[in-house]
Amino acid sequence: MTHATSDPARKALTGSALTRRLPHALAAAAVLAACLTSPASAAPLREVMFVGNNWDGTADVIKSTGDFAKIGRLNVIPDKSDRLTEIYLNPIKLAFFLGIRQGPGEGHDQFVDDMYATPDGTAMVVSRPSFADVVSIDLATGNIKWRFPVSGFRSDHMAVSPDGTKIAVSASTSNNIHVLDINTGRQLGSFKGGDKPHENVFTNGGRYLWNMSIGEVNNNFDAPWQDFMKGDRHITVVDANTYQVVKTIDMRSRLDAFGRKDLSNAVRPAVFSPDYSKLYFQVSFFNGFIEYDVTTDRVTQVKTLPKNSNTSDDRTTFVNDSRHHGLSMSPDGGKLCVAGTMDDYATIVQRSTLQEGPLVTASKPYWATVSGDGRQCVISESGSDQVTAIDFGTGQKVVSVPVGDHPQRVRIARISADWTDPNR
Repeated sequence: MTHATSDPARKALTGSALTRRLPHALAAAAVLAACLTSPASAAPLREVMFVGNNWDGTADVIKSTGDFAKIGRLNVIPDKSDRLTEIYLNPIKLAFFLGIRQGPGEGHDQFVDDMYATPDGTAMVVSRPSFADVVSIDLATGNIKWRFPVSGFRSDHMAVSPDGTKIAVSASTSNNIHVLDINTGRQLGSFKGGDKPHENVFTNGGRYLWNMSIGEVNNNFDAPWQDFMKGDRHITVVDANTYQVVKTIDMRSRLDAFGRKDLSNAVRPAVFSPDYSKLYFQVSFFNGFIEYDVTTDRVTQVKTLPKNSNTSDDRTTFVNDSRHHGLSMSPDGGKLCVAGTMDDYATIVQRSTLQEGPLVTASKPYWATVSGDGRQCVISESGSDQVTAIDFGTGQKVVSVPVGDHPQRVRIARISADWTDPNR
């Protein structure tokens, strides 16, 4: 179902005239300048990357540019024994815990999904799927500062507001999205998404929050004629201050109108153009991505990327229905970086022509982000336990760095300049 949106509201979704003229890179630079020191302590900060190692419950801290060398590692499950006791004493929680292990965890517990730094750089805020919570971990001591149990039994992707003060987290089994104060863990608001809410994106300077639901990826009703078994999948756009729904977008009708009834409407990783006028996103089962025009509310292009001849076309073999999972954009908006998860490669795509570059071999790449200087795309290779940087200019691999077990999310963060690993 799609709610009608007035022309002024639609214009607001894509940004004001001034916003459309401002390059995204300048806006990002302004945020960076504001965040380089903490207002509370005036402590200098350094830019790093957090790499979430989902299966071993750690997060590596690496440099955000250059050689991406490892700086340290944080244990994000210091309370593991307490959480497991709580779970094993509750039959319902135990059933979901084991279900996560055998389903999305591929036989492993999921201990870290997403993570961001607090504005003052003193803590890492982490969503922990198997523990169904979000915690803030003191970077100096490794201790938990606060914990927020999400509704239901699994936490998932997060997003941080442009000013760094709010964090949104998807509670995938309850179809809720919680918005928390990043410093205290207090819930500021919540709203309902579709089945299995997944990706979250703040847009227009933090005015709106978009949530994408992916449906029941945990079942094997994966044939196109069984699509109705996947549940309600749509994008929910809310006002990021009131958490009231501004618009819902079901890509089913938009894809059908474009002539692609064969594609799933489960929107996976997504990225906006710098002026928020275009949305690029991946969908379940598809080796490629889609361009959606926000202003006209229609799909405008579909890009099919090469298949790996060694990858089976049996949809039940795709991890959580995601043949390709990971998408980022260069700061100038000129190029996309695509993680071809099940096809074992990543590639840089020219946005103007949608022509892909070299296929850089990678082992089950699960995420794509942008380096601190904007020159490289950084992917997580969950199959080989490393992160790899690919040059946006040449499309070639620059460097790979070993990390922990099954890296997934990679996020830019700013932490205290004098931070040292508390475990050393």
